[in-house]
Amino acid sequence: MSVVNISSARTSEPEIERVVQLALELSGRFTRVQSQHIDQTIAEALEQIAAAVFADTCEFVEFAEAGGVARRHSPANAGNASVVQSPMSLGDDWLIDRLARGEQLTISRPDDLPSEAIGSAEHARRSGVYALLGLPTSIAGRVTCALAIGITRHPQRWPQPLVDRLRLVSEILGTAVRRRDDSTHRSSVPNLEPSNARIGADNVYLKEDVNDRQDFDDIVGESAALRIALARVAQVAPTNSSVLLLGPTGTGKELFARALHERSRRHVRPLVRVNCGALPPTLMESELFGHERGAFTGAVAMRPGRFELADGGTIFLDEIGDLAPEVQVKFLRVLQEGEFERVGSSRTQRVDVRVIAATHRDLDAAIAAGTFRADLYYRLSVYPIHLPPLRDRPEDIPRLMWFFIERHQRELGRQITKVPQSVVDALQRYSWPGNVREFENVIERAMIGCTGDTLWLDAPLPIIPDSSMERDQPDNLDAVQRAHIEAVLQRCGGRINGTGNAAERLGLHPNTLRFRMKKLGITASSGCGGSRPRCPLPAAPAPARC
Repeated sequence: MSVVNISSARTSEPEIERVVQLALELSGRFTRVQSQHIDQTIAEALEQIAAAVFADTCEFVEFAEAGGVARRHSPANAGNASVVQSPMSLGDDWLIDRLARGEQLTISRPDDLPSEAIGSAEHARRSGVYALLGLPTSIAGRVTCALAIGITRHPQRWPQPLVDRLRLVSEILGTAVRRRDDSTHRSSVPNLEPSNARIGADNVYLKEDVNDRQDFDDIVGESAALRIALARVAQVAPTNSSVLLLGPTGTGKELFARALHERSRRHVRPLVRVNCGALPPTLMESELFGHERGAFTGAVAMRPGRFELADGGTIFLDEIGDLAPEVQVKFLRVLQEGEFERVGSSRTQRVDVRVIAATHRDLDAAIAAGTFRADLYYRLSVYPIHLPPLRDRPEDIPRLMWFFIERHQRELGRQITKVPQSVVDALQRYSWPGNVREFENVIERAMIGCTGDTLWLDAPLPIIPDSSMERDQPDNLDAVQRAHIEAVLQRCGGRINGTGNAAERLGLHPNTLRFRMKKLGITASSGCGGSRPRCPLPAAPAPARC
């Protein structure tokens, strides 16, 4: 297999934002357009989709109930000489068959085509079609249509965040086709109201989610503790079983939830997030299950809940230990029966949702205290996964360090190429009560204070005593730092510079230590001769991503 450089390894935020804005626009446009003009509106939408993602070709195909293709839609500018052949010509029989079965196709280059599509691969090489994205859409449980996007100029990766948003666009087109095919426009409008409301809610949710998105590649490390957790993810991801993620705050529970979703059969539908600790009980029920128009003051329209948005996909309930007892009863019913009623409605809704829950609380203690239902706990913890705190995997510190350096270098205007071993040692000695979230903040803060190509900590990391040590330790951060620096200086005879002396032991640049001592009112008893600490790490190793 030939080696090809694949472009667009990381989709830009503006590109994803364009697709989100287009989905919002199309959702409103198809709601207003008359049924006889829907085909023309689809053609115009395909032209906009191609422009939003810089694609060369874009096509929408409808499948007949008896099988095969019922209708094809091309962009409105299809007659223009600059528009190349349809991506569907990339081996029609094979491609149409896979999409009609509901399979998503993400082809980055012809070599990615499976062995049974040899003819399609040859055709792609001859015609110049390098990459293809095929997104089937199901309406009422049947695959009714598919969106296909082609790139002819170069190979192209299809990042999952972009795929998720383009899939939503495909669903909007599919809903429009369903509306056109209804026997009369008048009878179709009431039936389509829930679909249009869901699409609008999907768009709003995805737009809110754009700036909070993180990729599966952000799980970094090769420690034994992390490998055990990832191995359990690989075991349970392909199933529909509920998963309970346990561990202290800042260990990456949302990243693990995304990893579970992306490796599941439900990855073609969204992963919907709910922070159970962020909303009061009076709003949580409406947030989870939705509400009808007029259900309460301010409910001016029907609004689907997060469970409806996640139908066919996954819902991630963060901080499930904070869920109010009165909501736990209804939540248990959804887990057991897949049924619920919107607030203000007696009509039962059914959904097919996989649940991933997470908490940093001791649920056994909560059950004993009567604040968490035991039956709900057993439903959620079909497959618990314990996420290791950062203090239990110090061998991952160097890789995480370089990962965050690379993440923040461009935005901060820095070019860090060296990290002294003393800094690495200081990072590995610290117990990290805030885990990876705190670690990233420390690295970013250190980068802000750096002026050269070497990373130095901007403040010493205090050694936090365990419970077996004396209890009269100071709680004030400055007092903790002062005591720690004074203890190190005493062991070093007051010497700041030089190998093995105070600055190196603290992982600080000598000038940074002097500034910190002056701020805290610390004086050294001897001179400051010596040289800068040695043993820099000469190069930045590529971070290992699990």
